[in-house]
Amino acid sequence: MSNKTAIVVGAGIVGLATARALSLKGYKVTLVERTQKAVGASIRNFGMLWPVGQPEGTLYNRAVRSREIWKEVADSIGLWYEDAGSLHLAHHADEWVVLQELYDAFKASGRPVELLDKDAIMRRFKGVNGNGLQGGLFSATETIVDPREAIASIPAYLEEYLDVAFVWGKQVNAIAPGKVYIEGRILEADLVFICSGADFETLFPEAFSALPITKCKLQMMRFMPGSPQWRMGTSLCGGLSLIHYNSFKVAPSLGLLRKRYETEMPEYVANGIHVMISQNDKGELTVGDSHEYGHTFDPFDRVHINEMIIHYLKLFAVCDDWKLIQTWNGIYPKMTNGQTDVFLNPMQGVYIMNGLGGAGMTLSFGFAEEMIATL
Repeated sequence: MSNKTAIVVGAGIVGLATARALSLKGYKVTLVERTQKAVGASIRNFGMLWPVGQPEGTLYNRAVRSREIWKEVADSIGLWYEDAGSLHLAHHADEWVVLQELYDAFKASGRPVELLDKDAIMRRFKGVNGNGLQGGLFSATETIVDPREAIASIPAYLEEYLDVAFVWGKQVNAIAPGKVYIEGRILEADLVFICSGADFETLFPEAFSALPITKCKLQMMRFMPGSPQWRMGTSLCGGLSLIHYNSFKVAPSLGLLRKRYETEMPEYVANGIHVMISQNDKGELTVGDSHEYGHTFDPFDRVHINEMIIHYLKLFAVCDDWKLIQTWNGIYPKMTNGQTDVFLNPMQGVYIMNGLGGAGMTLSFGFAEEMIATL
């Protein structure tokens, strides 16, 4: 048995992924989480494992690797997932031009994509609004998990298969080289990893204040269709999503599309609204979202934002019954310089892992594996 030890602070997806990577590298790992279970951004998202949104190269490869790890973990513990792929819809001519450009670029780089006309989409998938539909781009690389079930289940996997120990409901108050202070106790380890998500204030605030990093608040909803057996067959995205993901910037006509949105839908652009739908094993439809940036947010959701999301949703999606069952908001860290990860070493043997933005579910397993390999 290895004598190397490590402590991970934070049981969101970055912390869980880091604990896995450390254990596989031979460390005896203890993970400390201040709440009784993970309740942050890692359970407040679509559950989308989303390689299609990542640009070619390191990030796309990281997303594909993360998806492989997700499926390994899920298969080990019987966790539900669906290789649903993603369908990006065009209901306007300029959106259809962008999708055709993306098809050419993605196909050239070897991504498994298909360009589908209206008839093919309507035959193959449910939930698509055929009124004004021009066509769509289907990508086969996307997988859906239920984030609430997944993040609650992975600790059991880490305990059983990788002998990771968990300390729940304890706040880490301070850290020194090789030491973690927890409510009067001191835990010792060779390495310490801070995976604190949107909490920049508790541990190493000076390190975060020196970063080009902010926070993003998003609003989301869950609906139940009239029949739990009703399945969309994929994840759906409206045209606004085309201006949200970095991978789509390869489309030469994207700038023109953005200008139209800014002219015709300025309130949507100002609130960072783009609309997507994922479906879990219970049939529930997760819908969102908006993007508000800053370091401190009003804790209250804005009904108007949800109404805007629902309005746009119904322009490209249909369902036998949009029964609203839940609304919530989530807050995640976001780098303002376009980077998608933070890996800092503020103190001997202490590392900060953060900054994955809205792609934590998509990138964390691969990110942790890569960073731990450098130690």
